[in-house]
Amino acid sequence: MKEHPIRIVGFDPGLRRTGWGAIDVISNRLIFVGSGLITSDNKVDLATRLLQLHCGVMGVLEKYEPQEVSVEQTFVNKDAVATLKLGQARAISLLAPAQRGLPVSEYAPNAVKKTVVGVGHADKKQVQTMVKMLLPKATFDSEDAADALAIAICHAHQRGAKAYKIA
Repeated sequence: MKEHPIRIVGFDPGLRRTGWGAIDVISNRLIFVGSGLITSDNKVDLATRLLQLHCGVMGVLEKYEPQEVSVEQTFVNKDAVATLKLGQARAISLLAPAQRGLPVSEYAPNAVKKTVVGVGHADKKQVQTMVKMLLPKATFDSEDAADALAIAICHAHQRGAKAYKIA
């Protein structure tokens, strides 16, 4: 019996740049599908920027038709205004898949790093190296796209762990 792939899209949300990465999961195999960047114009008002992100996220969902979506949780920093804006951008990555009826899972940055690299405080270069090892055909043109692939990989591993616990 042929197993059907599960398509997962991961989002690394940001107001200026939201990275996205799509993978297929077949049993315990991970297959690179695509990755990229959604950007907003910092010369326009916040509402317009959020609309640009929403249109971009919806475009990724329409093109790649995932069954599941994973999003990185907000990293709270000392700049409250920046954290609030990140939260608003992150809301787009949660809202758009929900509008399409897709299940959305959220992962803390350290959980993503621990799953992909094995260390919760890995740096960006280590994450990119491991993404390339786990997805040898992967191409990504930014740290944000690589992080989004890592978020999708994290979800693939977590959903597999849940499946094994149930079985």
